[in-house]
Amino acid sequence: MKQLVNHVAEGLKLIDSSSVPFRNYQPGVGPYGEPQLVRKVLEYLRRNYPDKYLNSVTKRLPDVLIHNQWAVEIKIVRPFGDNGKEAEHWSQNLIHPYEGNVSSIGDAIKLQKSEFNERIGIIVIAYEHNPPIIDVQVLVKCFEHICREILDMSLGERNTARIKDLIHPVHQQCTVYGWELGEAAISLENH
Repeated sequence: MKQLVNHVAEGLKLIDSSSVPFRNYQPGVGPYGEPQLVRKVLEYLRRNYPDKYLNSVTKRLPDVLIHNQWAVEIKIVRPFGDNGKEAEHWSQNLIHPYEGNVSSIGDAIKLQKSEFNERIGIIVIAYEHNPPIIDVQVLVKCFEHICREILDMSLGERNTARIKDLIHPVHQQCTVYGWELGEAAISLENH
């Protein structure tokens, strides 16, 4: 997982350095939507690490399937929008703890119930100001606490890679977080 997190961070830095804006947003990697960003990162991985990622694909579940290696769901966390205003409900992408939703916790539940032969994991791409105005670390710790302590989920150690000096005036730095999920299935009915 650590290597995958580092490779994703490399891809994000390259996308950012291209200065190509996403739609009508300001230039930089921060405003990209999840499907578009996942595709661009996967293109980077295939091109730069073909021995590891050449046959990798994007799917509905998981977001990225790295054959015989990983089935990974990816989420983006942005406390602030392109316009510099705090985004409403931004934290729900990570910690909404109910089965059937599109949060990272919901994704973890789906992955744990899946039957992939690959190892399963969650990657979160979190953008902040430098220094942070809203510290995303608090949300990450809440995510881990909910997974481990409330839902009894088998969540591996946190792996991180930080990217500083992004070109976007709001999304100035990024941290890529990644966790491997264990096989233990959970039941929300018991909580």
